[in-house]
Amino acid sequence: MGIFIVIALCSLVISIGFLIAFLWSAKTGQYDDSYSPPHRILFDETKTLN
Repeated sequence: MGIFIVIALCSLVISIGFLIAFLWSAKTGQYDDSYSPPHRILFDETKTLN
């Protein structure tokens, strides 16, 4: 029964870490891209092999 407590605490610590990382990245503007999504279809991104 003790192993369930350890596993639950480990998963809680990991999930809190991911939440903190997400909130930090959202706060620092990692997801702010207002230019490229509406204009991405206008650019031809085909690459030619030389």
